[in-house]
Amino acid sequence: MSNAILDAKLFQFTCGDDFQEGRILLIDKPLEWTSFDVVNKVRSLIRHNCGFKKIKVGHAGTLDPLATGVLVICTGRMTKQINQFLIDDKCYDGSMRLGATTASYDREQPEENIQPDEQLDGLTLEGLQALVSGQFVGPISQLPPKFSAKKVDGRRAYKSARKGLDVVLQPVDVTVGRFDVGPLQKGEPGMGLTLDFEVDCSKGTYIRALARDLGEAAGCGAYLSKLRRTRSGDFSLAQCHQLPDLEARIAALAPPLAPPEL
Repeated sequence: MSNAILDAKLFQFTCGDDFQEGRILLIDKPLEWTSFDVVNKVRSLIRHNCGFKKIKVGHAGTLDPLATGVLVICTGRMTKQINQFLIDDKCYDGSMRLGATTASYDREQPEENIQPDEQLDGLTLEGLQALVSGQFVGPISQLPPKFSAKKVDGRRAYKSARKGLDVVLQPVDVTVGRFDVGPLQKGEPGMGLTLDFEVDCSKGTYIRALARDLGEAAGCGAYLSKLRRTRSGDFSLAQCHQLPDLEARIAALAPPLAPPEL
């Protein structure tokens, strides 16, 4: 799809029919919302304000509830292009907590395997950078988190994991184009270390799994404490809108025409 067509479809709408024709809405996903929560909210806004009984709405790449940032939403005929956007590379920034783990590899589950501060004294930014460049840049094999949307026997893995059921996932091949780490910061006593990072990666890469694997390689454990998607393909965070802004714009559209009287 050409850039000119994309620009015409990107957050450009003046009436409800534009959504049926197909539009791309870039949303800065709120913290603790699922990607499907955002899809359902957008669908509800369009249906309520534009008088549609049905409208197709979908997203091009799941973000975890505890992540924020670029979420590509497609409406109407543009939903046919979702697979095209799904294959795009992604960029993220965030932080990981060194010196503890969680079952979900992020803050969703409670901390486990907490290391005393003195056990982390040997960790240095230079050492972590060496681990990253040696093991986590380029093509890598990665085991997805069991608390993920991956399907196992037709069921989302996280649904089984949250019930305490055993989930067996298979490694996947992904590519990390860039993985910059730093600074490394010491937290309050007993809170371990915080490592900031930026990652450019292929579709299907789990940043939570990168945090898990780096923590294992460093011998201290780690989990993802903050994550923000800053780019999805050609779409950047600077182009994104907040949900209240979208709601106000849709509410300001002219009401749908009443059907003619017979």
